[in-house]
Amino acid sequence: MRANNSKVKNTIISVYFVLIVFAILSATIFNAFSEVTTNPFLVSAIIMIAFVILFILVYIISKFFEYDSDGVKVVLLNRGLLLSDYFNYREHKIEFNKVQLLAFRFRNFLIYKRLTVYIVGNNSSKQKKYSFNVSLVSKKKRRYVRQSLSKMIKNNRNNS
Repeated sequence: MRANNSKVKNTIISVYFVLIVFAILSATIFNAFSEVTTNPFLVSAIIMIAFVILFILVYIISKFFEYDSDGVKVVLLNRGLLLSDYFNYREHKIEFNKVQLLAFRFRNFLIYKRLTVYIVGNNSSKQKKYSFNVSLVSKKKRRYVRQSLSKMIKNNRNNS
């Protein structure tokens, strides 16, 4: 089974555009904040801090996710969403045999969702833990990934 969130790229570009327009708009009409303080430096600092926090939040959440369990191996891939065509600066990829899968866990935070996969190492003495950002993967695709991983674990327990 294959799953990814490639259709979300245009939405993230739109969110960045709205953030930039919001920052420009709020910087030009900061007279609305004159009731809070008369210091223009403080007002522009507040606007800049809010913009930077929102920008970093979108940057952290916006990751491309790909899941491929066709064949003997499972491939999980996370990479940056915007500049990933040119740079592999945020790529996180694991490839393992289906029999190495021990467990998995989906964690849902307020706006961040994470898939944690536990696999057996090559010498089968150590358990390794890998985490992937699945925040922008649709609920339907996360359910498919969950079903696929559950099926692998069930097969591994029956074969043991």
